[in-house]
Amino acid sequence: MRILFLAPYPANESPSQRYRFEHYFSFLTSNRIEYDYKSFLDMSTWKVIFKQGHYFKKVTGILYGFIQRFFQLFILYKYNYIYIHREASPAGPPVFEWIISKILRKKIIYDFDDAIWIPATSIYNKAASSFKNFGKVAKICKWSYKISVGNSYLAQFALQYNKNVFIIPTVVNTETVHNKLQDQQTTRPAVGWTGSFSTLKYLDIVTETIKELQAKFDFKFIVIADKDPQLPLDNYVFIKWNKNSETNDLLNFHIGIMPLYDDEISKGKCGFKAIQYMSLGIPAIVSPVGVNTEIVTDGFDGFVCASKPGWSSKIEKLLVDSALRQQMGMAARKKVENNYSVKATSQMFLDLFN
Repeated sequence: MRILFLAPYPANESPSQRYRFEHYFSFLTSNRIEYDYKSFLDMSTWKVIFKQGHYFKKVTGILYGFIQRFFQLFILYKYNYIYIHREASPAGPPVFEWIISKILRKKIIYDFDDAIWIPATSIYNKAASSFKNFGKVAKICKWSYKISVGNSYLAQFALQYNKNVFIIPTVVNTETVHNKLQDQQTTRPAVGWTGSFSTLKYLDIVTETIKELQAKFDFKFIVIADKDPQLPLDNYVFIKWNKNSETNDLLNFHIGIMPLYDDEISKGKCGFKAIQYMSLGIPAIVSPVGVNTEIVTDGFDGFVCASKPGWSSKIEKLLVDSALRQQMGMAARKKVENNYSVKATSQMFLDLFN
């Protein structure tokens, strides 16, 4: 068996790709399955695509990506399956997917982990919004052999167009990457959040609450991201996201939070922040949106909070009780090992290709 993976970004760079399918590659190899990987953007374009400016570099990089995708059509005969993560190209109609499915008659495994059919564009690439084709998601679903999604909300959308929909959560490798545990025995715990520039808006939900709690308790608030939101807080620490130190950076947290607005895009989120926290023995406090209530069992391995008083009381409860943090953290770690790890889901991933 041979599989071709088509993804937007270079390998081992995008968190979405690393945690959706790249960490299963060794599992494919051990099962004597051959694979190749082709990204739309090359490395030089990837480094600037989410930065302001660099317009010439972005345009030429995207044009080069289209040329590469065109020539890749001529090698598809070698593969049994074509695994497409999110889209084969970032702009225009799904021409490549149509050719792959209808002309070349190849079996597409289509994977997505966000509500990507809902119009949303990076603030750094607003001009690109007119070239996006959000309606392509439904069409690609129709043409696909199987669809892999990260939660039930995404599955409900895909099932409108294809009956072969499989839920495979976005997971961590608890054996080689997220393989450490937080020591909760500290008198000065830290509350933390991790994400990208596009999700910094969710911090607005809890910033005032954190500020009020810091007037009562001595604790740090840590943000790990690719951009500093410069929050107006005391004992505020920003750590620039780095894939090489990601796990160790997260271990600065003793409590992890995942606030979300209750909107359609947020319902499509796969709860990955909570999974990361929990895998390291860090209890998560989350909003009751989408898959969050499936990942976190309220009062057992974390807390689910729907209001400002709820956020305040639950964060305070964990701040003052190290034994509770330890107990919840261990329960959280066990849940991730059993349900949200590479080991627990490898066979599910392999079953896509039959």
